[in-house]
Amino acid sequence: MIIDFHTHVHTPEQQAEPFWRGRCPMTIENVLEAQKEAGVDATLVSQAMHDLRRMDRDQQLDAVKKVNRYIASLQDKYQTIYGMASTVPSGDEAFLREWERAVKQDGLKGAWILSSLPGHYPDDDDCLPFFQLATELDVPVVIHPPSVGFGEERLKDYRLASSVGRPMDNALAIARLIVRGIFERFPTLKLVGTHLGGGICEMIGRMDYAYNLQDEAFFLGSYEPMLIKHPPSHYLKMMYLESTCYHPPAARCACETVGPDHFIFGTDAPPLKVLKKQGVEVIKKIGLSPADESKVYSENAQRLLKI
Repeated sequence: MIIDFHTHVHTPEQQAEPFWRGRCPMTIENVLEAQKEAGVDATLVSQAMHDLRRMDRDQQLDAVKKVNRYIASLQDKYQTIYGMASTVPSGDEAFLREWERAVKQDGLKGAWILSSLPGHYPDDDDCLPFFQLATELDVPVVIHPPSVGFGEERLKDYRLASSVGRPMDNALAIARLIVRGIFERFPTLKLVGTHLGGGICEMIGRMDYAYNLQDEAFFLGSYEPMLIKHPPSHYLKMMYLESTCYHPPAARCACETVGPDHFIFGTDAPPLKVLKKQGVEVIKKIGLSPADESKVYSENAQRLLKI
């Protein structure tokens, strides 16, 4: 069995926006077609909601509500479709209650959040009630990069915002959550990093030496306040990483870093539906045993989503 953990859909209203010129690829029809073509059995649909960065709080809440209800309707209509709710972790009580409603009443499987919004990262103190609720609901929180992040002025050319900026923003958010002690506060939190965690596995050794060489590395800057009891790699292994990438050695590195019990198959297709088959093949190329391959393709997702 194969479950794709990472696929996006837009509401009909969003699909009709002029930007898409009548060709928005994030449709449920494309999801189902890609699923069939690539031999995928079930799909978890979500929405990154990149437009949140241009909205005020009231507009954000309204958008989240509309998206959550649409994704819930897809989950109800199609037997092979499961849905994730969108929310803003730094939002107020209204955002928490909407997310709780989406999980408890609509049956959505967790939260899909951006790794940053202007002025906010998920490690901010005002996000703590969100993570507290995530542990109480016992559902996964999935971190996905925004359309643009830090360093925007150097990312406008050559599609670097998508190919480099997005994963780097994801890695920064994950790194901050780790060193700011999110797993010390919430050890049962089910945190998932999309796109291999944005390259966090390549940086985790540097994060470990920054932690371990406290006095010797004084010239690198302060490590205060100390909020973690173990090297960062200890906490990274408590996370789950999702497999979307297009380079088997990178996928192999991420899988070896967190272990096959914490590696989850996904393709991020749609939007680029042609990448679905390529995503399936990446897992076949990283040398897993049949038992571990089964974990990555479906069993880990089934456990996290309780399906």
